[in-house]
Amino acid sequence: MKIVKQKENGYCPARWWRPLGNGKVECYLCPRYCRIPVGSHGFCVVRENHGGKLYSTVYERTTGLAVDPIEKKPLYHFYPGTQILSFGTIGCNLGCKFCQNWHISKVRHQVYLTHECTAESIVWKAREHNCIGIAYTYNEPTIFGEWVMDVARLARERGLKNVLVTNGYVSPNARRELYRDIDAVNVDLKAFTEAFYRKLTLSRLDPVLDTLRWLVHETDVWVEITTLIIPGKNDSERELDGLTKFVARELNPDVPVHFTAFHPDFKMLDHLPTPVETLFRARDIARRNGLNYVYTGNIFTSVGQKTVCRHCGKMVIHRNIYYVQKPNMKGNCCSFCGYRIPGHFGREPVHPRKQSIIL
Repeated sequence: MKIVKQKENGYCPARWWRPLGNGKVECYLCPRYCRIPVGSHGFCVVRENHGGKLYSTVYERTTGLAVDPIEKKPLYHFYPGTQILSFGTIGCNLGCKFCQNWHISKVRHQVYLTHECTAESIVWKAREHNCIGIAYTYNEPTIFGEWVMDVARLARERGLKNVLVTNGYVSPNARRELYRDIDAVNVDLKAFTEAFYRKLTLSRLDPVLDTLRWLVHETDVWVEITTLIIPGKNDSERELDGLTKFVARELNPDVPVHFTAFHPDFKMLDHLPTPVETLFRARDIARRNGLNYVYTGNIFTSVGQKTVCRHCGKMVIHRNIYYVQKPNMKGNCCSFCGYRIPGHFGREPVHPRKQSIIL
């Protein structure tokens, strides 16, 4: 299948919007429901109103492509040890003051979109580099959903997997269509209080929780969750207890959760990095609340990296940064007791390889 998208004035007509009259439009891609007058754009910056119609200004334009370990997304139960072709654009529909990728998510100038790529060329590069599939990442992929859908559809036809690394801030009106060809997702659950979301991300918590419930209970998409632990902001015993109980009781205790370390960035340069002990405490709380697969990231330690069979307690996957070994797995099962480990483990690791290869 060859995808041909007709552009108007150099831009791709957007989906998920409605006219409001007097040239103004409403975008319903995400829960912001931006009302955009002619000549302006939504909160995300990349969806613009030209002449009373909404357009995506980043379609087939990217800040670059890279071959990454799948663990970098992070996904630990989705073909561990393989590599994936990753790309993103600019902009975001959240306003996180601690953004770790602010140099692309917060920019407003199209000059940062240095590469023009068709869906066909991206799929070709993924296959050329022996990638398991394609990851839509680096900035928020929801805001370039039209391009995600076209690339993902072609990738699936060619036998590749599709991975979305997202904040989960998508409207119920758009998500079923957007996720149609997505195989796995890592959702960034940034905290578990409405105050944190409003003050530090300029958004709301409930739509993210709703997306997570929908993904786990109404789709076949493999789900993992990441929470960046920021000292003094979302690391209290009460909040971590509430977050992990939500995953265990309202999602599934087999959903892998990654607690990762914050480093000072963007508008929070005056905050201290996350102590290693804080991540270990979060992991202990999660395990106490019944979560079976809890990992720690952005720190150099073996604790919180290995995958252990919940049935017999033996280690089945060993990780050292991005070097992965599956010495005690037979297919998707623990080779000691035969218990099926939740996830997808069908391909063997590809070694040796670098952390990432910039294309």
